[in-house]
Amino acid sequence: MAKRKQTELIRGHATHRRTESDYMGALLDTVTLDDWRDVVAGTLQAAKGGDAQARNWLAQYLIGRPEAKAPTPLTVVVQQLNGVDPLIDRLAKRTIDSALYPALHKDDGIKDNIKALYAAELNEKIKQVQTIENPAPARAGADSAAENATK
Repeated sequence: MAKRKQTELIRGHATHRRTESDYMGALLDTVTLDDWRDVVAGTLQAAKGGDAQARNWLAQYLIGRPEAKAPTPLTVVVQQLNGVDPLIDRLAKRTIDSALYPALHKDDGIKDNIKALYAAELNEKIKQVQTIENPAPARAGADSAAENATK
């Protein structure tokens, strides 16, 4: 008996797999924008009235939670005196590394193409119902990535 040639990257079928997007779709179908506006308006009124929990909830959605501890004043002064900006250093690291060590980054384009192929195949296996109310923005990014990989 001859072996079949594998043409798919992902083995098996995932037709019955429930995903986070399925649950999010059900939530979006149930809670209308008007309902959500009422919830936010009520929370805003409670926060203005002194409800600390309402203020915290609004703050988390509006400005987010702090991800790290703030640097000490001494650290900030030393960085300023040395002309160091941690944000610029973090943003420029990949570009600097690829310029200094091109051999380590020569496969970056290949990795992106393979990820796009996997995303395209997964998108085909797990069909998401798209409606006007539920346009599925997460899947749209996978579609465009797959198109770029095949070009």
